Amino acid sequence: MRQKEGRKIKTGSPMDAVAPFIMPTRSGSSNSFTATIDIGKCEPFIRKMRDEGMAGLGMMHIIMASYVRVVSRLPGMNRFIRGQRVYARNGIEICLTIKKEMALNAPETVVKLYAKPEDTLKDIYNNLAKELELNRQEGDHNNMDTAARILMKLPNVLLKFVVWFLKLLDYFGLLPRFLTKLSPFHGSMFLTNMGSLGIPPIYHHLYNFGNLPIFVAIGAKRTEYSVNKHGEVEKKRVMDFTLMCDERICDGHYYATAFKMLKRICEHPEQLLESPETVVEDIR
Repeated sequence: MRQKEGRKIKTGSPMDAVAPFIMPTRSGSSNSFTATIDIGKCEPFIRKMRDEGMAGLGMMHIIMASYVRVVSRLPGMNRFIRGQRVYARNGIEICLTIKKEMALNAPETVVKLYAKPEDTLKDIYNNLAKELELNRQEGDHNNMDTAARILMKLPNVLLKFVVWFLKLLDYFGLLPRFLTKLSPFHGSMFLTNMGSLGIPPIYHHLYNFGNLPIFVAIGAKRTEYSVNKHGEVEKKRVMDFTLMCDERICDGHYYATAFKMLKRICEHPEQLLESPETVVEDIR
């Protein structure tokens, strides 16, 4: 039996069923959200975990593990739209961009991390380390890059037809699974780290091709001064992040609950060392 990305949701609200027809494109149905995370507990936690063997652990790992934990409790955050219908995704797929080296003209590539709702921070860390090591072994290009290079060699008219045909297959759910696994446009979430470049997070658009419903960008860590309720100036270490989301996969209340949970988990990352007590399955 052909492996599928997800299953169609049949018991959603009538508005959920109609919304994709009213807003047929992902770019036309995207909302933006921004938040500031207090990383006062994260930084010492990260240093401690590095000392215990998790070299290279950073805020990107915390964000990814926090998102996975949110999905374990609020699975609607892992839905997607295909053929103007709402689907619950099978598994969690996180895409992220990496540079081969920190040089201005160094090539970029995309790696995809596969996760399960019950995964811990250590699971995310170890799985990402394996993906990055595999990517280094593949040299100048990985499977995603190879597919893009093949398409790049086609004449413009033929390339335009091929992309149109791929979109048609994707609309009807006929795109082969091995292609959606390679595609950076198919997945649960795309994460980019602008902090590594020393700049604030951008508001990244969603792609109309594929089914990626959430794009998260994190910015550089910074120091913030604020006045508390006692009139005293407090010094805080914070990090900003932005989130673009497809509003058709769940309603505003659901998103708000998920965003607050994501922020709360990021600010208390020690809970990510243990698997969740329960994993909630999405509606049928």
